Amino acid sequence: MDAVRPSGGATATAAERTPLPTPSVGEAERTTRERVVRSILEHGPSTAGQLAERLDLTPAAVRRHLAFLEEDGDLRSEEERVYGSRGRGRPAKVFLLTDAGRAHFPSSYDELAIQALRQLQAMAGDPAIERFAEDRVSDVVRRYQVILEEAASEGTAIAAPEALARALNDEGYVATMQPSRTGEQLCQHHCPVSHVAVAFPELCAAETEVFSRLLGVHVQRLATIADGNGVCTTHIPDAAVLTGRRHPRTDAPAPAVRTHSDAPAPAGRATTHATHQEG
Repeated sequence: MDAVRPSGGATATAAERTPLPTPSVGEAERTTRERVVRSILEHGPSTAGQLAERLDLTPAAVRRHLAFLEEDGDLRSEEERVYGSRGRGRPAKVFLLTDAGRAHFPSSYDELAIQALRQLQAMAGDPAIERFAEDRVSDVVRRYQVILEEAASEGTAIAAPEALARALNDEGYVATMQPSRTGEQLCQHHCPVSHVAVAFPELCAAETEVFSRLLGVHVQRLATIADGNGVCTTHIPDAAVLTGRRHPRTDAPAPAVRTHSDAPAPAGRATTHATHQEG
């Protein structure tokens, strides 16, 4: 049974904080591991200390679950990358979801989707794939426009990147905004089509292009889950993150279809796994 850190006094067990009937030890262990995996999904690559703080568990309990999940193939670990000067001592170890770990979350019919897209490509060529990729983002575009319209009707100021992050969250991308030295970074901790995007990077390219159009600035995709990183990270420069900035046309139509000749090149494999810093 895992020990949780109480707000004061003696250490309490998880069972003492759970209403009766008390779950079995195996059930409690499984529930805690699910919490660990979901925390990494929502927050990106994490250390044992960060998870212990986030989940209100002891570091020893978290390390035990991490070891189990890593041995089971749901997680992998690597040294945390540090930007700037590094202090003394060994680098902290961060834990990331593997493809097997992500498979526990909704992303079904991947193989069927890949087969269907290959058939579409064979019959209609690359432009059809690009058209499909842009159409797929249309739900995010519509939700983004609704969020801006609601904020305007309520007289509430909302930054365009924040509205985009909310729209992505509503569509299942588990998105957050993180500050950087030259703007902000949009971090998508889950991608429902990551396995499909490995075979069809046009999905990532179209998404990035739509972000640029919605925000009115050129954004840069720094990393993608499809390329093996822990988070899809997009850098948004300062011009788009001024407080209260709204998209100039909340009734704008869905993005126009590009031709194959002017489609942006697919994002390359990034070398970092989490939030990147622009110098």
